[in-house]
This record gives sequence, structure tokens and C-alpha cells, in this order.
Amino acid sequence: MRTTTAWQGSGPGAALQRAAIERRDLRADDLAVRIDHCGVCHSDLHALSGAIGKPTEGMVAGHEFTGTVTAVGAAVTGFEPGDRVAVGTIVDSCGDCAMCAAGQENYCLRGATSTYGGKDRVDGSITLGGYSREYVLRAKFAYPLPAALDPAAAAPLMCAGITMWEPMRAAGIGAGSRVAIAGLGGLGHLGVKLAVALGAEVTVLSRTPDKAGDARALGAADLLVTTDDADLARATGRFDLILDAIPAPHDLAPLLRLLALDGTLSVVGYPREVQVQLMHLTYGRKNLSSSGTGGTKHTAELLGFAAEHGITADVEVLPSAKVDEALARLKQGDVRYRIVLDLSDLD
Repeated sequence: MRTTTAWQGSGPGAALQRAAIERRDLRADDLAVRIDHCGVCHSDLHALSGAIGKPTEGMVAGHEFTGTVTAVGAAVTGFEPGDRVAVGTIVDSCGDCAMCAAGQENYCLRGATSTYGGKDRVDGSITLGGYSREYVLRAKFAYPLPAALDPAAAAPLMCAGITMWEPMRAAGIGAGSRVAIAGLGGLGHLGVKLAVALGAEVTVLSRTPDKAGDARALGAADLLVTTDDADLARATGRFDLILDAIPAPHDLAPLLRLLALDGTLSVVGYPREVQVQLMHLTYGRKNLSSSGTGGTKHTAELLGFAAEHGITADVEVLPSAKVDEALARLKQGDVRYRIVLDLSDLD
């Protein structure tokens, strides 16, 4: 076994503790990666608080990270020590089902192995995530990090970015599309950048007009105030796709009314439970969908697109010793737009 250092949970909501953890010895198709930067995601906050039902004792969160290859297994081709890589929310899948064959390993019919809190398919051990200095994973689920991308600002592409990218690709978003983004946070700000780069006309949906300047700075053409009935009435039937990145429970009906014929509302903020009346979908033949990060096909595509268009997250980089501060600020909504941990202080 290999030993590295991590920030580890000791119970729901408890402060994370610096601890030595074990990584497996490299299998033939494995990489060892020195983690340099790891994003702090809202789902990390949920997991560490016990909200998603996984044991928090011993948990190491973190599933969007970049780093450097330090060792490769005997059968690995395409990577060598010193290569920059990016890793996202899944680190294995069955490889045989229809989803895996389609490059949608995130929807593996036998269950994808998540980067933390999952079960290793070979030895049954529980995966420990990217709030650590080293990770060992199958080479198939590591991606070359393009030279054009800053490693700290690119880390959130591996969860927040791909979460917004897949539903845009599924909806065929391109020049002339009308896209709205609800929730201008870690996911939402990347959604604006990506949709604009695809050629869409982008509108930010916000409860207040306070974010109008930020929305336009990111490339949005407009901001719609969702608490203004007149604003909502003017936008009825306007959008082809609404990406709903709001993490708290909320009413979907006002958003559905904004969709054009055959438009799609994709709920990616995971507010746990939502209610919808069927008539809100029937009137206009509208679609309600969701999306869970991405598989190898679209993740590789996203990284190439981001490099071509100069797209990364707007980040604040903190030493990993401030991980509890980062989580507390995320809970309070005091992040603009993603905190990324620098893991070098774990050496």
C-alpha cells in the first residue's frame, strides 16, 4: 500500500482532520497522481454533513481535481510521469453495459464508482477523494490537462463544468439557441461561459437585479428578475433550454412557463425533491430533465472546448488547511464562484 496525507471527516459536520490514509499499490492499468488543486463542491458539503446517507466517519471528499502523474502501471499507455491530468467524479465503471459503450460511464447500469464514498470494483474498499495529496485510479478515468488551461481554475470543470456541458450538448445548443441559467454560482457561472462560447443568447435568472453586472461580465446578454411578475410575463415561452443550478428546493412552475415549444428545463442543482404538475409540461410539449456530471466522451470533449475558448472557472485558491473555512463559506453562499484548495501544504 501507498501512504499519503488527506483532510478526513470524523462525523457529520465535524471539522476535518489532517490524517495519513492509504492508497492501493498500482494495478497494471492505474496511474498515481499528485493532486495539486481540488475544487470544493456543494455536494462535498452535503456528503460531509451526512445529508446523502454515506458514512462520514473517515470520509475524504473532493471530486474535481488536477495534478501531475507520478507513476504508471505496467499496461498504461498515453501517460507518463510528469504529465498534467484532470480527474472528475467517477473513477471506474463496469465497461460492458450500454451506457459504458456510449461513453456515458457516469450512468453505468451496474453503478459507476464515485471518486469518494464509492466501492472499489476489485477489492471492495471505499474510495477516498481529492482532499488529499495523492490519488490512484484507472488511467481510463484521468484526462490530459491541456496546456492552455490553468490547473487551479480548470479543476472545477471536472464537476461543475461537465454538469452544465452535458445537458447543453444533449439539447443541441449552438448559434441562435436561447439559454437561461438559474443560479449564478459555481455551476451557473460556467454554464454562462460555455453557452456563450457555443453561440447561444444567454440570460441569467436571478431573484434580485444585484448580479446583472456579473452576468454581463460573464457574457450573458440579459438578466431576468424572477421575483418581478412583469419580467416573467415578458419572457413567457422564450427559452430553448433552462439550466437550473439552484441547490435549494424551489417551485419549478415559473421556470417551465419560460420555455419555448419543446423546450427543456434541466435541473442540475440537485434540490433533493421537487414537485411538478403535469400540465406545466403538457402545455407546450415541454421537457423536464436532469443530468449527473459526465462520461469519458463528453468530459474529454469539454476539456478540448474549454482550452480552445479559454474557459475556466472564476476561482479563489486557498491552502488546503483552510478547508473548513471553505466549506463554511460555501454553506453561507459566500463564494464567487468556486473555492479551490491548493494541496501543496500537505507535503
